[in-house]
Amino acid sequence: MGSAMQQRLYILDTGFSLPDRIGSIQSCRTDGSDLRTVIGGMKHNPDGIAIDQAAGRMYWTNMGAKLENDDGSIETARLDGSDRRVIVPPRAVGVFTPKQIALAPRRRQLYWCDREGMKVMRCGLDGSGAEVLVSTGATAADRDDVARHCVGVAVDEARGCFYWSQKGPSKGGAGRIFRSPIDVAAGGAPEDRPRELILGGLPEPIDLELDEETQTLFWTDRGDPPRGNTLNRISLNDLAAATAKQTVLKSDILARRLHEAIGLSVDHKNNRAFVTDLAGGVYSIDLETKEKTVLFPELGDLTGVAIAHL
Repeated sequence: MGSAMQQRLYILDTGFSLPDRIGSIQSCRTDGSDLRTVIGGMKHNPDGIAIDQAAGRMYWTNMGAKLENDDGSIETARLDGSDRRVIVPPRAVGVFTPKQIALAPRRRQLYWCDREGMKVMRCGLDGSGAEVLVSTGATAADRDDVARHCVGVAVDEARGCFYWSQKGPSKGGAGRIFRSPIDVAAGGAPEDRPRELILGGLPEPIDLELDEETQTLFWTDRGDPPRGNTLNRISLNDLAAATAKQTVLKSDILARRLHEAIGLSVDHKNNRAFVTDLAGGVYSIDLETKEKTVLFPELGDLTGVAIAHL
């Protein structure tokens, strides 16, 4: 892995608080220097971003111009913003409001959660082969039940499973994180897919990230303090023991006093995480000391963040 100066952050700004709601993809070094706009003029609420290190490309979700329009999409571009393409167009394959997106590099697939669509989905890197993996609802009445809303996603290719969050009501303390196998027998319906509850009773979990090697699951939570507006982690290696003892797997809070925490990207080699929040904060958090460094206090209306190793 290269030094920090050979890494860049890619940060999504929805521009939601601006009169024209024009968003962008911003990029900077991991110390906050050399901030630049990679793509501007974005009108469809960019939300989740993933980096394909091998190909030098980024993929991001757009929730849509208006959430009630059902016009979310997924796009890709080179890391310099060139060769921009739509790979999952609006109203295609049942996409409604796609949120966090994750790359499965070995399988060359994209996984994402669709909030109002109440789904976890995946497709190839060109958008082909899109399929619904998990469905938590189907009707307009179901959509009104925010406990069904899927938001964050992470993939463990080595162990053949994926994780997702269902945030529940705003600040409601009913958020949950689930796990399901990547491969299941053909012919099963998404609503019947095996799923295992990993954690429940969370304030409002949002984005996820997994360290496959250490089996550490990280997530942001935008719910109320003291457990919300935080960066958190658990050791999945402790999950079996906790289940056997019928005890709750306890999480470790790595950072507090975030402001509607959303985006998350973990730099495993350098033992740090980067978090963004809707108030515009961009933070670097030391995973050992738990020291939080503010890179930007009010950069925009921020959602997703990802690290590119250049």
